Amino acid sequence: MPVQPTADSPPRRLLVRGVNWLGDAVMTTPALQRLREALPGTRITLLTHEKLEALWQGHPSLDAVVPFNPGERPWSIARRLRGEKYDAALVLPNSPRAGLEVWLAGIPQRMGYARPWRHWLLTRAVAPRPGYCRMRKRSTVEINRLLRLHTDAPEPGMANTQSPAAHQIHEYLHLAAVLGANPVPLSPRLEISAAEIQQAESTLFSLLRQQQKEPVPGRPTIFLGLNPGAQYGPAKCWPAESFAAVARAVSGRVENCQWLALGSAADASLCSGIAQTAGGGVVNLAGKTSLRELMAVLKVCRALLTNDSGSMHVAAALGTPVVVPFGSTASELTGPGLPGDPRHRLLHGGAPCSPCFRRTCPIDLRCMTSITPSRVIESVLQVLSQEQPARGRVARVL
Repeated sequence: MPVQPTADSPPRRLLVRGVNWLGDAVMTTPALQRLREALPGTRITLLTHEKLEALWQGHPSLDAVVPFNPGERPWSIARRLRGEKYDAALVLPNSPRAGLEVWLAGIPQRMGYARPWRHWLLTRAVAPRPGYCRMRKRSTVEINRLLRLHTDAPEPGMANTQSPAAHQIHEYLHLAAVLGANPVPLSPRLEISAAEIQQAESTLFSLLRQQQKEPVPGRPTIFLGLNPGAQYGPAKCWPAESFAAVARAVSGRVENCQWLALGSAADASLCSGIAQTAGGGVVNLAGKTSLRELMAVLKVCRALLTNDSGSMHVAAALGTPVVVPFGSTASELTGPGLPGDPRHRLLHGGAPCSPCFRRTCPIDLRCMTSITPSRVIESVLQVLSQEQPARGRVARVL
């Protein structure tokens, strides 16, 4: 039986099977950083969904990225991997398919969490870590029972009490520790070049000129991001009219402020409606940016107002503060950046049924509607007043 790779006998060639969702991928970056730190002489390759390939451009933790397309069969992926002769594979997703891919590739050592239907595919099935917290969906019956038991809702701003070790980044760090990596968390990290940032700024100013929204000459422009969509479902979404109210109010109080509505093509109509309701202070970029362009725009922004989403994680990993209304999900488990980072404002409404981890709300979305625009406006202004300006731009709050 092959010897398990350890800190004393590290693999020469390591394949990391990456996760498939944008936000989750960002939360794996501390583990990748720790792997690079522990295995400086190992060639580390990431196997990732092609939609995320651009995310990893220039990332210092990786030597190579191998993309696959969503329709590609496991044996086709395995066929491409076999020739690379990997010594070990670290499987970050919990799916049987991810385990099957590395098993079919004939990689001698295959490590991942012990999950149903895949134990035999791994040479080392890792037990759940201490502090692991499962994100269990609440039933409608349970939600209604909680509402009956809590006639007086907690004070606004109260979050669920979870151990700091419950955060999802610890899931991936615990797996990396199998290969000798330090499990102590680092801030998630993404890379964007100065040329990409400069191009984003140039494009934004050109767009403002075309739309006759050119900022006042001689005064610094404050770009703010607004991301009203979410992949998982409407239960994660703060109301569109509330986004518009915040954009309108902040534009009236921050000199030379310009909001940028961001999202996928599916969010274009939503962002267009917010831009109209906000009274002209929002430029709709939904569906108009590639992933790298979105990253550059988020880096340019002084802050991002967003739902719990992949863009939230990307912004935080690029050093941009985020303001996030949380409802159906738990910031303690999947919040942005390093848990406890004071740059971010994570807001909770205090509904007794939150977090429910459901895609749609079976009642009245009170977890979100109880987070008022006034609270969010205050949070955005706090971020702008406390955060140091990037690259010389200065925000002046009136």
